[in-house]
Amino acid sequence: MPNSLVTIAVPSFNQGEFLDDALASIFKQNVPVEVFVIDGGSSDDSIKVIRKWEHRLHGWRSHIDNGQAAAINEGIARGHARYVCWLNSDDWLLPNGLSKLVKELERHAEAPAVYGRSWNVRKKSEKRYPVWVEPFNEHRLALRCIVSQPATLIRRSAWEDVGGLDEDLFMAMDYDLWWRLYKRLGKLQFFDDYVAVNRDHIFTKTKNHRRQHYQEAIQVVRKHYGRVPIKWWLAQPYAVWFKAMCKRSLMHYQ
Repeated sequence: MPNSLVTIAVPSFNQGEFLDDALASIFKQNVPVEVFVIDGGSSDDSIKVIRKWEHRLHGWRSHIDNGQAAAINEGIARGHARYVCWLNSDDWLLPNGLSKLVKELERHAEAPAVYGRSWNVRKKSEKRYPVWVEPFNEHRLALRCIVSQPATLIRRSAWEDVGGLDEDLFMAMDYDLWWRLYKRLGKLQFFDDYVAVNRDHIFTKTKNHRRQHYQEAIQVVRKHYGRVPIKWWLAQPYAVWFKAMCKRSLMHYQ
């Protein structure tokens, strides 16, 4: 749609219990958007939710695909707006979050992308706690991902310049994208305001594939930074094994 300002891809697979919240949060934004739901062939009630919003969507499909990164690339490629982002189906945007991102990107013509802050929450009724986000700095980015994906907006020209997401990555595709945008086009612009919420639940890929997530992140750092800071090796036992044991204990008592 020519008048749309932002193209939003919503990748989803068996997330029907969350998808309605994600889409509702998008369509409450006071920004003209074109939204594409790219579903991986869900067997839950996702299609019912999609059909509820079908009159507001610019497109959707549901079939087996090549994974999350490929789904996001597909969704964004189907749009034409000058700015792009993706919202995972278990996350949501805060009121006016998207307009804040747009204003920041228009204020900083030199930046390939902007990002704000986001909250982590397990259930909508529970207390929120902040996702770790910092002003952009190469050394800090080499130590951890300091950009929160749901709180990010990217210029379409920048997205197309770097070729979108690396479809060979399963876990760290966003971390890799921030590096490639930075290396090719310059620093991402941070602004200190909350614009999105990241839903933290036991079925997220991050919780269920900790080892692969860590391995991919180290691969990304080595590729773009030239070396792997010792922090990654020191933190690995806690990030992979200890947290995995905590997750198993939590599931046992639920």
